Amino acid sequence: MIAMRILGLIPARYASTRFPGKPLALIAGKPLVQHVVERCQQARSLAEVMVATDDPQIREVASRFCQVEMTSPEHPSGTDRIAEVVQRCPCDAAVNIQGDEPLIDPAVIDAVAGALANAEMSTAATPIADLIEYESPNVVKVVVSAHGRALYFSRRTIPYLREAASRSVSEQLAAFPFLKHLGLYGYRRETLLRLVTFPVSPLEQAEKLEQLRALEHGVQIAVVRVDYDSVGVDVPGDVERVERLLHAAATAPEQPEGRLGRTGS
Repeated sequence: MIAMRILGLIPARYASTRFPGKPLALIAGKPLVQHVVERCQQARSLAEVMVATDDPQIREVASRFCQVEMTSPEHPSGTDRIAEVVQRCPCDAAVNIQGDEPLIDPAVIDAVAGALANAEMSTAATPIADLIEYESPNVVKVVVSAHGRALYFSRRTIPYLREAASRSVSEQLAAFPFLKHLGLYGYRRETLLRLVTFPVSPLEQAEKLEQLRALEHGVQIAVVRVDYDSVGVDVPGDVERVERLLHAAATAPEQPEGRLGRTGS
């Protein structure tokens, strides 16, 4: 099989209700977006890593360490922003990486990119072990078929365990491998450009989850199961926590490879 040219695209915007200017916030002496870019550049599957933004301040900073593509300020989502870049940049596929995860594991990016060899679209999930995440609508859950394709994403806990519903959350977590969806996506080029032409779908509108638009239009999403949990920067208070994690990672013994598993692709 001919190797695909896959772009790593990081949508970044300056405006944020909870953390204005977040991509440029300094974490351990570097802008947040630089941490994300440097992690992505360690991924073996990406031909190039780019930042997609509509903000000149982000462009000025990010252009020091990667290619930057300016995009329209009218895009309603990061998906639409990267689609504009894919439209004009030569590639076979792209991985959309969230710009607020300075600890993203390059191996997770590679797993999502690798799944595109046999799928139009791909994403990642990790087992839920935290009781709070089990019940939180801010943690998106996914159920997956025997062939490793997403059946549904929801802010509610799915599936419903009929026989264990009266048991404690701890017992329910032990009874079934609930999966937390991780918000990075791989797209074949033609799939992404097709998706952004579709109107907002009913399920997407109900759950406020873009990936449901793909499922409603018959696009199969390969889900790779990974032994990794995302650590995002949502508010200014998260900066100190991430700095502690970065320091701990820098001083910890090197971990062996092979931490990733997968549900098929």
